[in-house]
Amino acid sequence: MDGEAQLPTASWENGTLAPVDRLRSERAESPTPGLVEGTEPGAGQKSAMFVHTQSFEDLTAEAEEDALREAELDKSEECADELKVLVGEKTIDEQRNNDASSESRSKDEDVSSEAWRSHRKHVFVLSEAGKPIYTRYGTEEALSSTMGVMMALVSFVEAEKNIIRSIHADGCKVVFLTKSPLVLVGVSRTCQSDKELLRELQYIYYQIVSLLTLTQLNHIFQHKQNYDLRRLLAGSEYLTDNLLHRLDRDPGLLLSAVTCLPLPSSARDVVSSSLQAAKAKNLVFSILLAGDRLVTLVRKRDQFLHHIDLHLVFNLVGSSSSFREGEGWTPICLPKFNTAGFFHAHISYLAPASELCLILVSTDREDFFNMSDCKQRFLERLSKRSAYQALKEALKCPSYSVEQVGIPELRHFLYKSKSSGLYTSPEFPEMYQSDDKQERLMGLYQDLHSCLHHPTRPLRSFYRCSETENLLAWVTSGFELYLCFSPLGTKALAISAVNKLLKWIRKEEDRLFILSPLTY
Repeated sequence: MDGEAQLPTASWENGTLAPVDRLRSERAESPTPGLVEGTEPGAGQKSAMFVHTQSFEDLTAEAEEDALREAELDKSEECADELKVLVGEKTIDEQRNNDASSESRSKDEDVSSEAWRSHRKHVFVLSEAGKPIYTRYGTEEALSSTMGVMMALVSFVEAEKNIIRSIHADGCKVVFLTKSPLVLVGVSRTCQSDKELLRELQYIYYQIVSLLTLTQLNHIFQHKQNYDLRRLLAGSEYLTDNLLHRLDRDPGLLLSAVTCLPLPSSARDVVSSSLQAAKAKNLVFSILLAGDRLVTLVRKRDQFLHHIDLHLVFNLVGSSSSFREGEGWTPICLPKFNTAGFFHAHISYLAPASELCLILVSTDREDFFNMSDCKQRFLERLSKRSAYQALKEALKCPSYSVEQVGIPELRHFLYKSKSSGLYTSPEFPEMYQSDDKQERLMGLYQDLHSCLHHPTRPLRSFYRCSETENLLAWVTSGFELYLCFSPLGTKALAISAVNKLLKWIRKEEDRLFILSPLTY
């Protein structure tokens, strides 16, 4: 395996980097995909839809700034002994085999059993008073003493004017995230880095804030430090469970990006313009989803949505079947937009058996009927055009196979356009059809991602060989790319495939990406 240190500029074999302005104007005609942000395949040609983000660095920026002001990680043997109850003595491969799926979670699981300890990843949420709030496996009541030990560790280190970040012991990582008034702890035997685990804890934190708002959360614990937050969160555990499941399998959460339903640009433009025309005074965002894929997003001018907020909306819709029963109206906090208050979302499917879900986000809690009217106007306008039929046809094949790319040795890939915040990926091939094999491949991508985004030694490219597959990762100022090849291939073959793949994505970008997002 070999890596290459990150450099301020990128080069391209058989090509040059022209000034950005010239590259923008010649983008469509250029035979070589641009490496500079704004010129890469999939780059938006107009204003961006999302708050700009460099992969997941914005998730951990605050924690890293704090870390610079605080001392090094606390890794005392005493801390490791206190937390030894959380981990067994098995290898990572044995743990992976015993943890077939996050869907097997049982709240009645005995926390003293070997089965409970054998899970590859645990997540705990507690208050700063040590009160249990959430556990991924087992019950909060049974783990109250364990969470008390966790809080004692945090308090002990803080009393010494220090901050605890992680503990490494026996091949296990214990990562701490303090977001007053909450403390989140991740215990993992996976190959993920501390930063990757911290990213996942951040998502769990934002999931809780999206249900309550940070203002309400602070208000509760200011008045009663030992308040049992489970009273307010009762019945919402399935949202956190599902989010953790998505974190293990959804490339979008790894890349801080969203994937689109493949659709001809002419049809997508009609859908977008129909949604743009169905506007209202207090409407901020109009989002049309097809399962876990974005069809289009229309936003109010000067208002931008963050990827994290959109993933929380995806999780809300995907976690509940109740929205299929009619028009839903629910408060939702978008924590990266505003942690202080609620928006109100009108959520409904275009048809009972359809995968097309429309989310209309309003600032007015009394706006249900106005949002319902917006939906009807959108449907009327859409049904008069051929785009609705094109949508139905696209739903029959919501993805594409890697064979369409025309690179025989390529098995799978992830490609993210940094300027648009969108990514594309083919469906998993036959050799990765089972859940555990998909999770294994995602674990390999996560490992490559950690190498490219290492906090002190980031890499620009990384090539790895193994008995089961060869992997290549490459990051430039314009895109991130992760590729999986047959183990019989060579590095030269992989590099050659990158050029072919980028040209194919450029050719298909009108269908795979939203290049011209609209605003109200």
